[in-house]
Amino acid sequence: MPPVTDDRRRAFDDLRREVEGCARCVLAETRTRAVFGEGDPDAELMFVGEAPGYHEDQQGRPFVGAAGKLLDELLAAIGLRREQVFIANVLKSRPPNNRDPRPEEIAACQPYLWQQIELIEPLVICTLGNFATKLLSGDQAGITRVHGRPRAAVIAGRETYLYPIFHPAAALYTPAMLTTLKEDVARLPELLAHARDETPGTPRPDTAPWGEETNAPATRPRPDAATAARPDPASPARPDAAQAPAVGPAQAEQLGLF
Repeated sequence: MPPVTDDRRRAFDDLRREVEGCARCVLAETRTRAVFGEGDPDAELMFVGEAPGYHEDQQGRPFVGAAGKLLDELLAAIGLRREQVFIANVLKSRPPNNRDPRPEEIAACQPYLWQQIELIEPLVICTLGNFATKLLSGDQAGITRVHGRPRAAVIAGRETYLYPIFHPAAALYTPAMLTTLKEDVARLPELLAHARDETPGTPRPDTAPWGEETNAPATRPRPDAATAARPDPASPARPDAAQAPAVGPAQAEQLGLF
């Protein structure tokens, strides 16, 4: 993963300013502050949630409420701080009363997320909950089915691993879900180490859509299977990696995003 150059940092700062002044959809009329995201712009690990909530809208920072405290605890358990990862949401503005995002709001915000991914080039994108998982994968499989299963993907022209986990907000009051969430997060260091050590010419783990049956064992695939090297950004996407689509209103409806 290339270091953050002056040009990349300027592009990142320009994108932040654009998001903070965004008026692409009606959410600009009701939000208090846009929430760009925060963390290391050179992070190997990126977390993507759904949308800012009340506290995030007030502070202009992602995951600062109870769910954010839990996320910080989960990171600490694997030896990380939020300053070492990058945390963002699909939507950069809070929907009123935390309602579900609308198709036109998704379409307005998705390019910002794709630009963040293009600039950060994370080795692993950890999607939090159903919404972010379906959007980034283009797959209708729900989080209950696919959590803890790494999947190779190409997003914004960057090869990465998608790693879906339960949303911390959903796990706060469900002990069984919280236990599973902790188990899935505990596997992240292994997946990151594996992504760093990829060697050219070796196959990636199973990359069939999560909703399809494969020859893989019924248990969640572990990231110790051999994988292919991350390509030069200028090279074409590998055909064995799932290409995340741009999602317009019709596609959002098909994926059950609203």
